[in-house]
Amino acid sequence: MDTALPRIISSSACGDTAAGNWLALDHQLCFALYAASLAMTKAYKPLLAPLGLTYPQYLVLLVLWEADGITVSQLGERLTLDSGTLTPLLKRLQSQGLLQRRRDEADERRVRVLLTPAGQALRAQAEAVPRAMACATACDLQQRSALAKQLHQLRQQLQAVPDAAHGVAPTF
Repeated sequence: MDTALPRIISSSACGDTAAGNWLALDHQLCFALYAASLAMTKAYKPLLAPLGLTYPQYLVLLVLWEADGITVSQLGERLTLDSGTLTPLLKRLQSQGLLQRRRDEADERRVRVLLTPAGQALRAQAEAVPRAMACATACDLQQRSALAKQLHQLRQQLQAVPDAAHGVAPTF
């Protein structure tokens, strides 16, 4: 069994490799993000239940409220979801009467996602959700903005890791 870790970063980029126990759960950034994500999703649940939405469905609608009529592929890119995950979400929202999918008239290979009047009307009810979540985080606007910026930067850095680096031994 190959136990080599990918060479993603050099030892100079990862700081002091001798400090602390790197395998301690509380030292894992991935766990902190995972646990925070679970807590965030749990906090959304009672806010979205009266709207008849799950958290992923809410995310789809957030994008459509910003840009109604985008293609399924654009929606997937915006949410970083593949079609295998996105298609069931869209089917469920369509069966709820909140959106419809239509072939693009200019290019029938593309499918556009359009809000129905019910989907557009749901926006007014959903406006209370972000305010309630802002209160739940107990962070002011500046703190939330800074945290979101850091998380976007982290995602970009992780996405920039070349696939070719995976499977190469570490350089600690």
